[in-house]
Amino acid sequence: MATNIHAITMPRWGMTMTEGRVVAWLAEVGDVLSSGQEILEVETEKIANALEASASGVLRRKLIEPQSTAAVGSLLGVIADANAGDAEIEAFVAAHQLRQKSEGAAETSVPAARLVDAIDGRINILSLGDGTATPAVLIHGFGGDLNSWLFNQSDLAAARPVHAVDLPAHGASSIPSGSLSLESVTRAVAAALDDIGVKRAHFVAHSLGATVVLLLTRDMPARVASLSLISPAGLGTQIDARYIEGFLSAERRPQMKQALSALFADPTQVRREMVDEVLRFMRGDGVPAALRGLADNAFPGGKQRLLLRDVVASAAVPVQIIWGEGDRIIPASQSQDLPPNAKVYLIEAAGHMAHLEQAGRVNELLADFMAAADAAEKPTRSAVR
Repeated sequence: MATNIHAITMPRWGMTMTEGRVVAWLAEVGDVLSSGQEILEVETEKIANALEASASGVLRRKLIEPQSTAAVGSLLGVIADANAGDAEIEAFVAAHQLRQKSEGAAETSVPAARLVDAIDGRINILSLGDGTATPAVLIHGFGGDLNSWLFNQSDLAAARPVHAVDLPAHGASSIPSGSLSLESVTRAVAAALDDIGVKRAHFVAHSLGATVVLLLTRDMPARVASLSLISPAGLGTQIDARYIEGFLSAERRPQMKQALSALFADPTQVRREMVDEVLRFMRGDGVPAALRGLADNAFPGGKQRLLLRDVVASAAVPVQIIWGEGDRIIPASQSQDLPPNAKVYLIEAAGHMAHLEQAGRVNELLADFMAAADAAEKPTRSAVR
């Protein structure tokens, strides 16, 4: 009888990741594993995350010790059926390592983002995946960039095209000549999606990005196939104004680390490289003023300006809300008393960045939700990518 043997490899989390460090194994050789079970803690320069088993079976080999570093794509371990012989396992390991060595540069190649035309500037978009399923669009929050989806985009792209967007004045997108507002950002996102041919999509949005997507739903409903909102702004007035001010005013590493730590239930998630990268971005020409203007528009007087719960109530498409129970920026209590058409999921051991801190659970919710929305939609509509 044929046996199933599966590789555990160093994942790629984000465009620039080339290697990771194994912090600890969470399973022992001989343990019976279930698909999706956390088996390794992996640390990158920016953040740490748990690696999940891609298949069910028995952990048969560990090929790397804790605190060791390995390149993306490197074989870390082997999962196999219990009846797989040792010789089969060794042959699988040897073949994988030989293939990795021969492929070399292909193993470490990174996908490229592209700048596309928008209103009053250009928008940076990273596209992964293909096929005819309705595409997904990922929209980050205030002060973030498309790399905030580094644990999510690849997984979701297994089933559909997935486009991660840098908002205007964020990431590698240009800074508009005019002042930024939630409304102008929404128009820019719509124009950028027009430029790449995405007329309709599942939208996954975080924090301020959720307000943008709710405005898009209100003003251009035909573009929206479903809404997945993570710790969304736009459902209540309260927001931690101290975080916004601390982020905007931070000029040195300790100040920025303190600000970023408030995003996570576990502040040790914030790595030095993450802090340095955000500081470099905030020192860019025109960036502080642009983000200050957007913050003043979106959060005047330390409160959220727009309350869009009625958009959720009137949405003609499926809506789900995902919130970290430990969110210190926008309280999870704003998920209460939402219209009954919105499914609400509270995520344990997560703060404002549930899609990073509990990526496996969030990815499962997102993938299942979009698949169900596709299946329920009648008549089936062709996606334009």
